[in-house]
Amino acid sequence: MNKKGILMIISGFSGAGKGTVVKEMLQRYENYALSVSATTRQPREGEAEGVSYFFKSQEAFEQMIAEDRFIEYAKYVDNYYGTPRDYVEQQLSLGKDVILEIELQGALNVRKMNPDAVLIFVAPPTARELERRLVGRGTEDITVIAKRMSRAYEESGYMEEYDYIVINEEASQCAEEIHDIVQAEHARSSRNHEFIHRIEEQLKDYSKGE
Repeated sequence: MNKKGILMIISGFSGAGKGTVVKEMLQRYENYALSVSATTRQPREGEAEGVSYFFKSQEAFEQMIAEDRFIEYAKYVDNYYGTPRDYVEQQLSLGKDVILEIELQGALNVRKMNPDAVLIFVAPPTARELERRLVGRGTEDITVIAKRMSRAYEESGYMEEYDYIVINEEASQCAEEIHDIVQAEHARSSRNHEFIHRIEEQLKDYSKGE
């Protein structure tokens, strides 16, 4: 019988490199499943439908909201982002640790509905490094970058809502740190009730003697 997987949320400022870290985790470790989000934003160069995101019109996205087909959804910089429900629940039941790479609003919404979810915030070492990364990816103009830096300041006030803060100086090291966190979470007593009850039953007979 498979042990149920852990639902983990990986968030971070736009440009912090969380997407690169998640890719590193999926390449290095076998037991992770990435939940592909739906969004109404336009694809960036190199992004593929059903791999990077499910790209939806605003009308189609709002129809999915009406049908309760999201674990969570939120609006971020004028676009919707949401986590489709079916895939996540299926993978958890198979024992996979499911990664949701989502924004702060969505992460906190998931926590309300799933108190056992593990919230991990990926941060750059400095604000200047964050700006450098945003400029360096070359996908947005200076006005959008300024909005993202302003939004990062707002989001920094919520970092304490997360269970773990991981500094992303180098993607492979950051991925390893997150993997270690997940393994430690699996060992929590609160996630091992079945084993605890089983060993208690096995030991019950021994309690009768000296």
